[in-house]
Amino acid sequence: MTARSETIGIDIDGEQMVGHVLSPKSKVPGVLFVHGWGGSQERDLERAKGIAGLGCVCLTFDLRGHTGGTGISLSKVTRDDNLRDLLAAYDRLLAHPALDTSAIAVVGTSYGGYLAAILTSLRPVRWLALRVPALYRDEQWHTPKRDLDKVDLLDYRSTLVHADNNRALHACAAFTGDVLLVESETDDHIPHATIMSYRAACQQTHSLTHRIIDGADHALSDPISQQAYTSILVDWITEMVVGERLSIIQSS
Repeated sequence: MTARSETIGIDIDGEQMVGHVLSPKSKVPGVLFVHGWGGSQERDLERAKGIAGLGCVCLTFDLRGHTGGTGISLSKVTRDDNLRDLLAAYDRLLAHPALDTSAIAVVGTSYGGYLAAILTSLRPVRWLALRVPALYRDEQWHTPKRDLDKVDLLDYRSTLVHADNNRALHACAAFTGDVLLVESETDDHIPHATIMSYRAACQQTHSLTHRIIDGADHALSDPISQQAYTSILVDWITEMVVGERLSIIQSS
């Protein structure tokens, strides 16, 4: 979002001083958070509170099957189910009256990062933050996520996957916004090769920031790793989303 600059004259003692009035547009950026497989919005909500304080509309939510209660169970949920959940959440955020619809950031973790990458091919996204994004074969899209072969998945993630051969990576290859890619040094779920597959796919991005959290595991189990990720994300959001609000256009 830009600030508007208007040139004005200020009359004083028969003379006129030249001034400029700078004012923000009325709309603000939006940030959508997508949690990982088997997780919840709880940690996203804590980070969203801080980012909302920077002047953004934030939305966190629980993917279906992840919070118990009625509805589809985790054992039955498919990637198609959860992608449709993400699309519904995006559309709900877009309907917020204060939102600048051209300034949407999506923050995804692990499975949520994989879904967020695909989302960029289906909805306008300007900024994409991926923490330890997962990777899955395109096949068995409608198979319950829990039934996918875990050994095969780890083998797949341990090789460099070309963007032409994977839906999420193909979406990243077409993405022209800004990307944050966050890796955990000791991750036993998302190996370095997976991160490099995402990085290699991001050839048309406006910018690509890659950070590694030293000593961190996949879940960021220790408080130091959690704080490190929070700092990385908030600094990047500040630079990308809030920093854009400092740009100025002239108004006659």
